[in-house]
Amino acid sequence: MLDFQEWRDWPIAQNSASDFLVAGGIFFAILTVLLILRPLIRRYARKMRQTDRRELLEIPVQVLSRTTFLFLLAVSTYFGLRSLELGGSFTKVINSIITITAFVQFGLWAAAAVHAWIDRRRTSATDAADRAAVGSLSIISFIAGVVIWALVLLATLDNLGVNITALVAGLGIGGVAVALALQNVLGDLFASLSIALDRPFVVGDFLAVDNFLGSVEYIGIKTTRLRSLDGEQIIISNSDLLKSRVRNYGRMSERRVQFNTRLHYATPVELIERVPRMIREIVESQKQTRFDRSHFLRHGDAALEFETVYYMLTADYNQYMDIQQAINLQMHRRFTEAGIDFAYPMQKLMVLRPGEHDEITEEKLDPRPRQRAGAR
Repeated sequence: MLDFQEWRDWPIAQNSASDFLVAGGIFFAILTVLLILRPLIRRYARKMRQTDRRELLEIPVQVLSRTTFLFLLAVSTYFGLRSLELGGSFTKVINSIITITAFVQFGLWAAAAVHAWIDRRRTSATDAADRAAVGSLSIISFIAGVVIWALVLLATLDNLGVNITALVAGLGIGGVAVALALQNVLGDLFASLSIALDRPFVVGDFLAVDNFLGSVEYIGIKTTRLRSLDGEQIIISNSDLLKSRVRNYGRMSERRVQFNTRLHYATPVELIERVPRMIREIVESQKQTRFDRSHFLRHGDAALEFETVYYMLTADYNQYMDIQQAINLQMHRRFTEAGIDFAYPMQKLMVLRPGEHDEITEEKLDPRPRQRAGAR
């Protein structure tokens, strides 16, 4: 048991009562000032978060608002004890405790800075490039958090005297075994990094992945979630998603539309010549369209076939359907007024009496001219 004489031999006991009073005064003065400043900073940070205006000190203020009471206590203790004679061993212990507390606080500040930056990017996302960054924010936040706290842990262990070089080497060997066991999870993690960096799609884009269709709802660390047209959620692992052939309709600036028109074989040649011009006038009368071509394509099996191509100047599918409906209605109206009949399924039955024809060739049954379909 430590007696009074041994305690008096400690270097800290060599300080006078006035030295302790000065140290205590410095400690309480600094702690009081810091405790007054912390709620003011937090109140100002809340006020800045409630406004949409960007300010220069927004992120620093939000970072400082995450200051813990333990760190304030460590800072006050550090400056209070500077006026005392503590001795080598006692000073080492105190400095080690204060340093570890500072490491933890720096980790909290760094994590708060990352979250504040992410929130700022998320609220300010307006165009497609910003939305692409927002889609990968959760991945960046997770990786940044892992890196920050790994560095804090290594710095803390190094301060405690642990040989982190040997520790890192051991972790490297163990990491190989863990990587082999978790290769699927790590594959999805690196796939999410590829999505974050390459940005093949963003939240809100409409994708066609193999036989699945849906809009991107969430891009996570392991999976990407789509909302299908029927309403169910489709969950696809990131590694499988990157191995698939993805059609991104969200990047579509124009929509190419091709449709065929089938007319009756009894249509006179004079009216057939007018059909492409009539279709062109109908398409050009619609807004948000750019006409490309309309041609008499071929003599079909049961109809005269015309092919028309035009471009929608917007990728909106509902607007495309509205315009296509208007085109179909106008074609029906104008063809009816011009006396042009649409083709409909029909069969022609020929009944021959026995002995009337010994052999009927294909040319007699179908005297229409043969035509090879040509490319544009």
